[in-house]
Amino acid sequence: MSSRFQILVCAVLASAPVWLSAGASAQQDIDPELRIERLENQLRTLTGQNEELQYRNRQLEEQLRALQGGQPAQPGQAAAPRPVAPNVAVAPQPQPNAGYQPNPGYQPPPASGPAPAVIAAPVASSGRRGDAFDPSKNPSAPGVPRALGGGQAPLAEGPIGAPGGRDAGEPLDLSNVGNSRDPNRAPVQQRPVLPAPNTTASLTTLPPSATPRDEFDLGIGYIQRKDYALAEETLRNFAQKYPTDALLPDSQYWLGESLYQRQKYRDAAEVFLGVTTKYDTSAKAPDSLLRLGQSLAALKEKEAACAAFGEITRKYPRASNGVKQGVGREQKRVGC
Repeated sequence: MSSRFQILVCAVLASAPVWLSAGASAQQDIDPELRIERLENQLRTLTGQNEELQYRNRQLEEQLRALQGGQPAQPGQAAAPRPVAPNVAVAPQPQPNAGYQPNPGYQPPPASGPAPAVIAAPVASSGRRGDAFDPSKNPSAPGVPRALGGGQAPLAEGPIGAPGGRDAGEPLDLSNVGNSRDPNRAPVQQRPVLPAPNTTASLTTLPPSATPRDEFDLGIGYIQRKDYALAEETLRNFAQKYPTDALLPDSQYWLGESLYQRQKYRDAAEVFLGVTTKYDTSAKAPDSLLRLGQSLAALKEKEAACAAFGEITRKYPRASNGVKQGVGREQKRVGC
């Protein structure tokens, strides 16, 4: 019995270190501090992987926007490389630890796979076609739209005046202007006058709408086209239809201009005289007085023409430079 007891005691004593080491190992495995430290390390590793994936995702989004929008890279910024389909066999997704609770707001990235092919959208060209006609580059080319009204059309100056006229000191009588009081004088040579248009006939071009401005612009358009007969008809109709309109002084000036260009100097002088007397404060009054002097000079009424030219500088000292230059030029031509 004693020998068996001794053998049992020796076996127990021999196995004691094994039990102690196993107990210590089990105690180490269940140590909460070690488990917390291990979980923190795993959490830091997963957080780093998450940030790296987010950075790559932003890079891919920027490259995709650059390809779709066709916008060049900013100065000093390197050109973004083309997105390359990732290899399926690249690093496998990390397996979460059993004790780790993921963030509820975090969405894991999709599984690796071949990236879809990105097709760059065609960039809309902002330039114009090379064969298109651009009126702003060549405003004087044929076919460029012209605005009606708003200024005096460039008109050719007709021959003005010749020595002679009415006797000095005699009053101006427009009803007999151009008739020589000296039987020895040669009569004024004038071109044959075309018959007056039929007032009952309709105009070639009707105004776009029944407003005074449109009808006035239509008459100005006829003058710019040098269709003075239709211009006269249109502007006379304007005066009859709108006798109180604010455009009436300007329309009367252009009516006189249509007569002056057809060398109807007596009729033109009457119209210009009416503008300078009835509408002497209008913007066209200085121009009308200048045309009145030119019409009188063409009718060999030198003294009356010089009086009209002098009246401009006295009555309208603030006239435009074009009118003042025209007065000086006509005074020299007529010999005032």
